[in-house]
Amino acid sequence: MQLIKTCTQVDMSTVTKIRKGLNINLIGEAEKVIKELKSDHFAVKPTDFIGVFPKMLVKEGDTVKTGTPLFIDKNRENIIFTAPVSGVIREIKRGAKRLLLEIKIDADGKDEYVDFKAEQPSSLSREQVIEKMRLSGVWPLIRQRPYSVIADPLAEPKSIFISTFDTSPLAPDNDLILHGQGEDFQTGLDALAKLTKGKVHLNIEAETTHSKVFTNSKNVQINQFSGPHPTGNVGVQINRLDPINKGEVVWYCYPQDVVTIGKLFRKGHYDATRVVALTGSEVLSPVYFRTRTGVAVEDLVKKNTTDVKKRYISGNVLTGKQVELDSYLGFYHNQLTVIPEGDYYEFLGWGMPGLKKFSVSRSFPAFLFRNRKYRLDTNLHGGDRALVMTGQYEKVFPFDIYPMQLIKAIMVEDIDLMENLGIYEVDEEDFALCEVIDTSKTNIQEIVRKGLDLMRKEMS
Repeated sequence: MQLIKTCTQVDMSTVTKIRKGLNINLIGEAEKVIKELKSDHFAVKPTDFIGVFPKMLVKEGDTVKTGTPLFIDKNRENIIFTAPVSGVIREIKRGAKRLLLEIKIDADGKDEYVDFKAEQPSSLSREQVIEKMRLSGVWPLIRQRPYSVIADPLAEPKSIFISTFDTSPLAPDNDLILHGQGEDFQTGLDALAKLTKGKVHLNIEAETTHSKVFTNSKNVQINQFSGPHPTGNVGVQINRLDPINKGEVVWYCYPQDVVTIGKLFRKGHYDATRVVALTGSEVLSPVYFRTRTGVAVEDLVKKNTTDVKKRYISGNVLTGKQVELDSYLGFYHNQLTVIPEGDYYEFLGWGMPGLKKFSVSRSFPAFLFRNRKYRLDTNLHGGDRALVMTGQYEKVFPFDIYPMQLIKAIMVEDIDLMENLGIYEVDEEDFALCEVIDTSKTNIQEIVRKGLDLMRKEMS
């Protein structure tokens, strides 16, 4: 039986500094207050899980408990997805070609749980830890690089990464969210330590006062990072500490995921509690809510937004997904952002001084006001153009990779060239800033995802 490591490796004098990147300061940061949100409407969306083809285990009208299996992956039947609340299956919503979109659940308020038995990870084998996580529905919280898909329970990673901070716009404060949850967090770390013979990397932001939940963690290696966005991206951290070569796998998750895993072992049931940040310039009172995974968007924003035409984004403005008011928060998202819809034209916009416009170009005065906060909308400020070499991407892309060349290799589906240019190292979120500053208005993240899906298909 594998023994859990008993020490914490940390050198607070060593800081990994990321030079390239860009911070985008927006209006609408959530106040450091957590409120309880009572909602009766939740959903699990199979479209949140890359590469998963769902096979339903329930039907409309069925009564479920928290932890009741809802569906499995047809390709990997050992991966189970369970209900985040107890209640009744109200609707199984399908789209074009019968694509399964949402499994809607009306909560009954009873909080009934499937019992998976409370056990300390230290008393279990690796196989027993995986089995408990798999049966309870907690396993999908753990994803792998490359491809950013749900980790394979039959594989073994060379290391596990946990990024405790997020540098994306209006990102939630994990120090606030995890306050008072140290025991659950440590139990989750103990369980993760069972899953690899390598290191569990707990990455914190340098020059910041952190909660003892992070700094007192055991059985991990604590690493410090500093720099602009995307320093908080787990892909950047993996690239600096334990780069991925062909055939290698690294697993990763995030602080609230670790707490959920810890609660499973301490309490013996799947606790889908989540703290969600309601952010954005069109939110009247941005705040944190304690709720459950997959909560209804309408319940999050009720009577708390402006009257302008808005876009709701599950996640942050760079990598989140657009959702409708009658939709639900994504499984991996701890943030809902509300910004103005940019469905308008600017007459001679290119010829105006743009005193209040955000831009990385010195053609606009924005570079003189680095700390200014902006109310940005979704307007592209221009149409699609030819993909041209500008040298802009390299200024915000901190990987030792040629981003433009990799994008072109993906577009022509040159698998060998994609491998040589480092596609195993990246995820679409790592290209979000390239997309922001791109003068060609190219959907770069979409291109990168297609490339990753192609590689996964070819390598399987």
